[in-house]
Amino acid sequence: MTLAFFCLGALSLLGELDEQVTTENKKDWIDWIYAQQVLPTGQIPDPNEAYCGFRGSSWSGRKFEPTATTCSFQHYDSSHIANTYTALLNLLLLGDDLSRVNRQAIIKTIRKLQQEDGSVAPTYGSLEIDVRFIFCACAVSFILNDWSGIDIERTTDHIKRLQSYEYAIAQCPNQEAHGGSTFCGVAALALMNKLKEGLVDKDKLIEWCLQRQVSGFQGRPNKSPDVCYGFWIGASLDILESFTLVNCQELKAFLLECQHKIGGFGKDPDSFPGKISR
Repeated sequence: MTLAFFCLGALSLLGELDEQVTTENKKDWIDWIYAQQVLPTGQIPDPNEAYCGFRGSSWSGRKFEPTATTCSFQHYDSSHIANTYTALLNLLLLGDDLSRVNRQAIIKTIRKLQQEDGSVAPTYGSLEIDVRFIFCACAVSFILNDWSGIDIERTTDHIKRLQSYEYAIAQCPNQEAHGGSTFCGVAALALMNKLKEGLVDKDKLIEWCLQRQVSGFQGRPNKSPDVCYGFWIGASLDILESFTLVNCQELKAFLLECQHKIGGFGKDPDSFPGKISR
């Protein structure tokens, strides 16, 4: 689901989505996405209440039912908040009206995913809890125009606790600030209309972001620049109305160095697209 979003989103940004994906293929994509929707069982109480939304793929062999309105108990085939987020974006990119999305079920699940401290889990019972999933939950709530699944005040307070001595945002409390988690926190606050209340020091956060530009952007101090942070930190600065302070010529030159003849971008000039390096 997430890989589909990167492909469809990139084609849309390039103005090529309608050229590369036919009307028939769009319909097939939409049906495939809806077939990954985890729905209520229809029982009272409903055992799927904490598991609704979209899963990442059809790996489990579940029956292909793009028009289903209920499904069996999905404890071991749960939705994932990141896939719910990208599924909704995929549907919108493909021109769908979201009419088959069970909005109420998704919002109920988000309510179950939010923790007492304001953080959000990706799936019910997961211990992998960090700011990425706060952003996804906020984005889903924004897309569905329903914030009843999120405690906005608790979420805002949690993001404040994620801000380090550098005033940027870490994945979890008391951790190192990072470009990706900074975007997730800043974007979540913006979606909740809580930037003013949620940032400890906006000016120092902007300074931290600007200091990450070497040619491209690095994700943390003393790291090499990486293509992805052109988005994570660049988007953060744009939300903070400070992208005009970026040296765009240097950034563009770095990005073009990372584009290869075979197509696509590597993380840096020495990496091929798709190469995994740590």
